[in-house]
Amino acid sequence: MLLRPLIAALAVSCACSVSNADSPFEGYRFIDLSHAFNEHTIYWPTETGFRLEPDFVGETEGGWHYESFTLHTPEHGGTHLDAPIHFAKGGWSTDEVPLSSLITPAVVIDVRELTADNADYQLTTAAIEQWEAQHGTIPEGCAVLLNTGYAAYWPDRERYMGTSKRGTEGVAALHFPGFSLEAATFLLSERRIVAVGLDTPSIDFGQSKDFLVHRYLYQHNVVGYENVGNLNDLPAKGSYIIALPMKVEGGSGGPLRIVALVPLAS
Repeated sequence: MLLRPLIAALAVSCACSVSNADSPFEGYRFIDLSHAFNEHTIYWPTETGFRLEPDFVGETEGGWHYESFTLHTPEHGGTHLDAPIHFAKGGWSTDEVPLSSLITPAVVIDVRELTADNADYQLTTAAIEQWEAQHGTIPEGCAVLLNTGYAAYWPDRERYMGTSKRGTEGVAALHFPGFSLEAATFLLSERRIVAVGLDTPSIDFGQSKDFLVHRYLYQHNVVGYENVGNLNDLPAKGSYIIALPMKVEGGSGGPLRIVALVPLAS
C-alpha cells in the first residue's frame, strides 16, 4: 500500500520529537501547495472576499504584546476544499470527510502545453492514457492533480479567471481549464481515485453551465481541491499530499492548507 510509509512517518513524528538525522521524513521535502489568504485572494465572481479584522493589536495592561483577529471568508475561495455535499445531497460534509481521502498518494498530470492556447481546455481520457503510457497506471486511492499552469497568474484575477467582472456577469465571462466529465468518469470508475485538484478556481472548466464534474464526482464522495499552487514543484508520481481544512461541522468546504511530501530523488 503506497500510503503506509506516510502513515508510519506521521505516527512516529507525532509520538516524539526527532532530530533531522532521525526524521521519518528523511528522503522527502515539503512543498506548500497553498496560496496565502489576504486582500488579494481570488473568489468566485459572486462571492465576497477575505477580510482579517483586528480585535486587538498592541501591548496589554499587563505589559505584554498581544494580537487577535476575526477573519471573514466564504468557504469557497482561495486554496480550498470542496466537500461532496457542496454539489451532492447526502454527501460528506467538511467534518465528515475521512482522513483517508485527505492524506493520500498523488499524481500530477501536466497539461500546460495544452492550455497555453486554450483557456477552455478540459482534461480528456486520451490525455490520461497518454500520461499512464509514460508513468504507469494511476493507483487506486490516490488524488489526481491537474497542472494547467494557471497558478502562475495568481493573484491576477483577470488572467487567472479570464475576467475581472463580478456578479453574474463575471460568471458568464469565466475562462479557465478543468476536468471533463469523460475524464472524471474514467478516473473514478476505472482508477477508483478519492480526490481531484487543480490550479484553477473550479474542477469544471470556466464556461461550464451545469457543473457536471462537480455533480458526478461529489455524489460518489470524491473530494475536490481548487486554487492549488506550486504544482510545478511536484513530480508526475511518487508524492503524498496532506490536505487539511478547518473541520467545520456541516460545512460544504473551507480554506485549505495543502502540502506535499516529495521524494528527494524525484
